[in-house]
Amino acid sequence: MSIGFFHRPDSVAVVGASDDPEKIGGRPLRYMREFGFRGRILPVNPRRAEVQGLRTVPSLDALADDVPDVALIAVPGRAAVDAVATAARLGVRGAVVMSSGFGEVSSPEGTAMQADMLEAAGATGMRIIGPNTQGIADFSSGAILGFSTLFTEQPPEDGPVAIVSQSGAMCSVPYGILRRRGIGIRYAHATGNDADVTAGELGAATLDDPDVRLLLLYLESVRDPASLVALAERARERDVPVVALVGGRSAGGGRAAASHTGALATERHLLDAFFARIGIQQVDSMSALVDSTDLYLRYWRDRPDGLAVVSNSGASCVLAADAAEDAALPLAELSEVTKADLKEQLPAFATVSNPVDVTAALLTDSSIFGRVLPVLGDDPAVGTCLLSIPVAGRGYDVEQFAADAARYAADGGAIVLAVPQPSVAAPFRDAGLVVFDDETAAIRAIAQLATHRRRAETAAGLLPPALGDGRRVTPGTMRNESDSLALLAELGIPIVDHHLVTTADDAAAAFARLGTERAVVKGCTAAVGHKSELGLVELGCGSPEEVRAAAERIVRAAADHDVTLDGLLVAPMVRGLREVLVGAHRDPVFGPVMVVGAGGSHVEAMPDSRVLLAPCTPQEVRSAISELRMAPILAAVRGEPAADVDAWVTAVVRASQALADPDSTIQGFDANPLLLAPDGEGAVAVDAVVYQR
Repeated sequence: MSIGFFHRPDSVAVVGASDDPEKIGGRPLRYMREFGFRGRILPVNPRRAEVQGLRTVPSLDALADDVPDVALIAVPGRAAVDAVATAARLGVRGAVVMSSGFGEVSSPEGTAMQADMLEAAGATGMRIIGPNTQGIADFSSGAILGFSTLFTEQPPEDGPVAIVSQSGAMCSVPYGILRRRGIGIRYAHATGNDADVTAGELGAATLDDPDVRLLLLYLESVRDPASLVALAERARERDVPVVALVGGRSAGGGRAAASHTGALATERHLLDAFFARIGIQQVDSMSALVDSTDLYLRYWRDRPDGLAVVSNSGASCVLAADAAEDAALPLAELSEVTKADLKEQLPAFATVSNPVDVTAALLTDSSIFGRVLPVLGDDPAVGTCLLSIPVAGRGYDVEQFAADAARYAADGGAIVLAVPQPSVAAPFRDAGLVVFDDETAAIRAIAQLATHRRRAETAAGLLPPALGDGRRVTPGTMRNESDSLALLAELGIPIVDHHLVTTADDAAAAFARLGTERAVVKGCTAAVGHKSELGLVELGCGSPEEVRAAAERIVRAAADHDVTLDGLLVAPMVRGLREVLVGAHRDPVFGPVMVVGAGGSHVEAMPDSRVLLAPCTPQEVRSAISELRMAPILAAVRGEPAADVDAWVTAVVRASQALADPDSTIQGFDANPLLLAPDGEGAVAVDAVVYQR
């Protein structure tokens, strides 16, 4: 059922309505009247006949013949639960519960009251926003169903931005920042406890509005990722960018895990993988959430990523180039035609490569920017121009600079300003241009937009992740190495040839059958995960006699440590060009999680890995591998051949597809190391641990 009625209700009952316009029960009445709500306001107050000039009714039951669309609840504790139950019984479509003291306080009483509230609403299909919510606001309809103080300190103005937050404060903060910058807000919603209507669901409802062109999210938990997947799909349909700031991303980051994979796939990495998969841009600060807003609203549509920098300062050019490299934002490679045209427009001593230093000649020739910008804009490699003016003011024709920049923008050019002097920045802002205080802040914002465009484009071609159902995932039973290798083979991961035997004599015979020069002998057991420390692994055995002796030592070591062996595993010593890792585990929220990275015995001490959600595409896996620190040595380097990355990619893709099958019994695995041979010669897992339910 659509929840759009929350945005434009025909009537709103305010339970706990107050005559004081500064109280929680009084502010919604004041706001709706002040900000143009055209529906009917129905105050509920058993002790007053009138509040704020509006006639009251003593209870919700008194509205049985005039049932409101929405009930706004501003009474505490059990009274709020009773009000919700009454509203549901009357047939109210939705309730916004501003009252606190429920699930957020983690008390048995609060949790029970929230459960009672949800049960009463669920019986009739009534939807609840909250409890413990600051409320929601639609500034196009005047339906201000909340009590935020910011709406008086920063008066609203309708606009193309929607804000949805699980926190009331973190809904107000971006609202205040953007309003101070003159950017209009259409929706400012806080979902509080997210007990029924989630931030994802409410965000998707804002995207049903054709005038919304940017959605900002603040989240403190991702308990319902399916709603965010649906939100992202709706955003792609409408081509609306969604930017998310997640608080508490480090929670759970140090969780203990039996496997390397579990240790590497932290909460932070899972969130990064999830948002990348669905095309939402995750940021790490409030400034990053809001600073690119103007750019999203102006320049979201596809354009080249290439950046051109123009400044009257060589130092600013250097700093901008450094910032672009740090942000992985490519400086546009200017064509020879562009350079020739720039030479005609600039003094002979000016720089015509990118960044373009127009020098101090700007002081005597105020038309330079107006001539240079169109030349750069005509270059097909240039997507955005950064105009940096660190020093100007008296003696400079700043008004002309601003007029020339505005003309360039009006002709379709994407331009961003870096101007630290307020007096110099003012004419540019007055002309409606995007101005930052310095080159680094500007470039970070430009880079975020470029990254987000690529992410959204990639996500459009991906399958949705095979999410978990939120229930606790049991770790499963660890299988011995022989069984683990067999299960890896079933997942599509190539494994080393090997024999499982029961005696030292059989181990010697197995060596002969393998036909290898050197062999490894291991005690095969599910009792311990790390066998080397216990003397259960012997390497480099070069004859049947050496294998037999090694097997005998392993049997004695197992007895010394009271470890029961399932047998002895004999395998050839395999040399690979590179050691890498493939792993997986099941997350209760995000489902099967794949890990790729550098392999070996130090993967947790010196982690170099990336996390992906199953099922993966080859393009996703290859992109993740390219981001590893070890990526350069996977190519041909210092006379060594390139490693067979294709074989690695294929193994990860096949395993991810198998684990995404709901009938899979594999709870997790580590294939470490997976040895990569030279390009075209494959890969092989020589060690494995698999957990199976």
